[in-house]
Amino acid sequence: MAEHVYKLVELVGTSETGIEDAIERAIARAGKSLNHLGWFEVTEMRGHLEGGKVAHYQVTLKAGFSLED
Repeated sequence: MAEHVYKLVELVGTSETGIEDAIERAIARAGKSLNHLGWFEVTEMRGHLEGGKVAHYQVTLKAGFSLED
């Protein structure tokens, strides 16, 4: 197994449709500027209510990527 060094970044994804969509948005956007993304960990989930219903989801996550040599 090769030895790797990883860097963590904290991301916040948002969505009006759901938690999974918020995660996908955060990862997709990070992938445009970060190479070698390998995993993520959800650290917080929040939402905004309007009229007693969920109107907005916000998910904070850590994403790890391996550093290039």
